[in-house]
Amino acid sequence: MAVLQHEGTIEILYRDFAMPSGAGFTTGYLSRPDRIGDYPLVVLLPPLHGITPFVKDLARRLARNCYAVLVPDLTRGAHPGPKAQFEELVATYHGVRDSRALADIDDAVAFAFADPAGWARPGKIGVVGIDVGGRFAIIYSAHRQRAVGALCVAYAPLAGDEERRLPVVEALEMLPMPVLGLYGADDDLVPAAGVDEAQRLNPHGRWILYEGVGHDYLDDDADSYHPAATSDTLARLLDLLAATLG
Repeated sequence: MAVLQHEGTIEILYRDFAMPSGAGFTTGYLSRPDRIGDYPLVVLLPPLHGITPFVKDLARRLARNCYAVLVPDLTRGAHPGPKAQFEELVATYHGVRDSRALADIDDAVAFAFADPAGWARPGKIGVVGIDVGGRFAIIYSAHRQRAVGALCVAYAPLAGDEERRLPVVEALEMLPMPVLGLYGADDDLVPAAGVDEAQRLNPHGRWILYEGVGHDYLDDDADSYHPAATSDTLARLLDLLAATLG
């Protein structure tokens, strides 16, 4: 239990823990208010670098706004770390099958709702994804429509997976819940035209481009970190969750 000055005033519990994953366990991260009661559940899907400090920081910030946040590691511990080269990340990505990723997210949600401590409120969940975690967030929300009440992705890839079992371009047309997509207009990995196409395929969603912002803008260890875009992203995400999950 701790309160970090820059994160807010609500005391929270946060820790790494063993999260069910298939027939075994993998490392996950949990952050939730340290108060009696149940809270809307948010599943935060990290980039392929793993559950890095900025991902944990985001989970804690959400918890201080009265959400219970689970961060599963879809790589099952096989992530190459924060300084990985692009080729290593591609290899990691190809090692995570779509069907296995959906099953691991299902396991995380089931774990939260089955905990006898009762900190996760039954009902629809929020799904938040960063970078490639955002791609898995999109396909999960498309194929678990009844379970997901809100979806938010930041610089998630929107193309290049046509050979995968569940291409993201098909999933974009299968999202009935409120959707928020946040991208940098100067992202060299996700072109602005791809974001415009996502808006066309998902017309009720809000697909936003930040001018002068690149990829990885949420990561305060990255050269492309952008404080103003990060602050706006958090504000928009909290507004989305408040309007959909309470």
